[in-house]
Amino acid sequence: MQPRLTLVTLGVADLARSRAFYEAWGLKASSASQPSVAFYQANGLALALFGRADLAKDAGVEDKPTGFAAITLAYNARSREEADEVYALAVTAGAKQVKPLQDVFWGGYSGYFADPDGHLWEVAWNPSFPLDEQGHMFLPDA
Repeated sequence: MQPRLTLVTLGVADLARSRAFYEAWGLKASSASQPSVAFYQANGLALALFGRADLAKDAGVEDKPTGFAAITLAYNARSREEADEVYALAVTAGAKQVKPLQDVFWGGYSGYFADPDGHLWEVAWNPSFPLDEQGHMFLPDA
């Protein structure tokens, strides 16, 4: 098996509201989007927004609120300044500030916001995880 993650789908309560947030944050909907699902290109990964109840039905599970889902998404920036800009843009687009950007114990700069459905995003600058020209992150060898 080739290790890969290709698509992250977020279950959302109101697709139109979530689309408005992500597009105001700067993502562009793909032409593959449909009335019931929105797709966004994110480097080599795609992000999808799908109605929460429909996503649970598709997976064959009960749709029940979980509180903290024990998962976060992340935007890694090339600099502290870019992290500040990206975080501010999310808040302007309607995100809820959860943890302000700040220096962190691992030597970088990080903060969290929640999208309209409470999905947590970390915005971070990590000097140990550089990005290439396309924004792809490569972890150092073990």
